Amino acid sequence: MIYPTADDWLSAPDKRVVLFGMSGLGKTHISNLLRDSGDWFHYSVDYRIGTRYMGEHIADNAKREAMKVPFLRDLLMSDSIYIGSNITFNNLAPLSTYLGKPGDPDQGGLPFAEYQRRQAQHHTAEVAALLDTPHFINRARDIYGYHNFVCDTGGSICEVVDPEDKDDPVLKALSDAALMVWIKGSDAHTDELVRRFDKAPKPMCYQPEFLLKCWNDYLSGENVTPDQVDPDHFVRWTYAKALAHRQPRYAAMAQWGVTVTAEQVADTKTADDFGQLIAEAIDRR
Repeated sequence: MIYPTADDWLSAPDKRVVLFGMSGLGKTHISNLLRDSGDWFHYSVDYRIGTRYMGEHIADNAKREAMKVPFLRDLLMSDSIYIGSNITFNNLAPLSTYLGKPGDPDQGGLPFAEYQRRQAQHHTAEVAALLDTPHFINRARDIYGYHNFVCDTGGSICEVVDPEDKDDPVLKALSDAALMVWIKGSDAHTDELVRRFDKAPKPMCYQPEFLLKCWNDYLSGENVTPDQVDPDHFVRWTYAKALAHRQPRYAAMAQWGVTVTAEQVADTKTADDFGQLIAEAIDRR
């Protein structure tokens, strides 16, 4: 680790962390808190994916839909209107909408092959955005004068790395540049995440093998054809399985850094609180 002891962390003039864990456990909360303190640069991996690496895919998909409407088609063909995504750190809906959900086209579902293609695009984009972290550490310091840096990763980071491989290129690049911090949830958090997702299902990014198994198991278990799949029901069903699938992968990633709990993160109110929380986590390790 780049901070071997709590004293090394507390006395470091440059504090750099990579937050990872399930979506909804506090990564963006902490990142916003640190950024708002005025001393930290906030690098959002999902925002980078949605702008630098998938922005064109997102915009082109919106244009395809607009071309189906004669009024909008005429305006597009004459370059009279501009279509783009207004993605922000706190609103990633354009990316989620592009990834979509597989199933019945009458319910907004995508053909499964197209869903897989978009998942593969996201996988490539996520790896690239994660590998951009060292560049943004330098950029934040050289251009803006920020010495403290927080990388806010997406919940699917565990799907694009191999934590058991000591030479994994993504984890090696991240851990060489910053301190890896796992925000660990409890069973109670898992239940709440499932409840929240069930109320408002959103698209997810999955490991290809896991996704294919879930798709085939769903088709046989529900005794439906691909065109009969309820897209929302499928993503709800898959999400609960994904939480169980991801937990051991996150736990294996934790050996690359330190662990804090979602409860501790929720109790963190200031940048100084966060600094002390990380110092304690390093001591425990």
